[in-house]
Amino acid sequence: MPKPGRWIALFAPGLACAALAQPVPTSIPIQGGESGIGFDDLRYSSALGQVIVPAGGTGAIVFVEPGSWKLTRIGPLGAAKGFGGGHGDGITSADEGRGFLFATDRGAERLLVVDPKDGRVAASAKLAAGPDYVRWVEPTGEVWVTQPDKDRIEIFRLEGAPPKPVHDAFLAVPGGPESLVVDVARGRAYANLWKGTTVVLNVKNRGTVAKWANGCDGSRGIALDAERGFVFVGCAEGAGVTLDAKSGNVLGRLQTGKGIDIIDYSPSLRHLYLPGGKSATLGIAAVSATGALTLLSEVPTAEGGHCVVADASGHAYVCDPKAGRILVIPDGPTGDVPR
Repeated sequence: MPKPGRWIALFAPGLACAALAQPVPTSIPIQGGESGIGFDDLRYSSALGQVIVPAGGTGAIVFVEPGSWKLTRIGPLGAAKGFGGGHGDGITSADEGRGFLFATDRGAERLLVVDPKDGRVAASAKLAAGPDYVRWVEPTGEVWVTQPDKDRIEIFRLEGAPPKPVHDAFLAVPGGPESLVVDVARGRAYANLWKGTTVVLNVKNRGTVAKWANGCDGSRGIALDAERGFVFVGCAEGAGVTLDAKSGNVLGRLQTGKGIDIIDYSPSLRHLYLPGGKSATLGIAAVSATGALTLLSEVPTAEGGHCVVADASGHAYVCDPKAGRILVIPDGPTGDVPR
């Protein structure tokens, strides 16, 4: 068993370790995931050039390097409950900012600050309630942690070096918050209420700017096209919606697979990714200059595959909780994927 907090290089079976581009794998197994992993949040860090995979009850964070497909594992971190584990166990959300990783241990209800240079926990703080998402807020240098069971976001400031998270405030979000995305250019954050509404928050004064009707029976994931000013919402019933970041008006909507939860967007391809956990599909939609959505393809994935992230190289990654692996789906300008 590796020592806690160390970088451990792991490779999916059959993949070479060379830094040169390798054939794209169809799936990436996570060590110890044979009994299932309670995946939730997936992220891509352009600064690190890595896909960040919080691996649930394994207590670890796994990095995937697109191209070489090298896997790097940090952990176990905090109170791991053994490999596998359910949706409520272990490290389930992470984000990167200013050279550090911020991760939430849902089982222990702790916020961890991890130094990616050596994989050690540099600092931590007790959370006031069970966490869902953690996000780095660049305009204010804060860490926000959503706590939907308490209808709020817990806000931490950072002090010292290495940075220690210190509780600063609670931001009430009655009826939510579900999901969270930060719009650096506009100084805003967007979150959903559980039914039909997206809320706009001012990250500096922590006030509610607006509430927008998004047309979802069940509001779930959020993604952002910051350059063109579009906010995307995933609807649990099986739809994707485009909202105007200025007015909140609905600019586009399409139907796709059911059970949508965590969504993502590729700024380079201008594609929106909508994973249907119930339908076991990934809907890939083109986003026009007006925000209209056109379904390009619907790719088979896995039952329960409710989370997705896109890298900067034209790949989408869908979680497969039951098999404890990540599915890799190549994408092109027209949504073409290998059959």
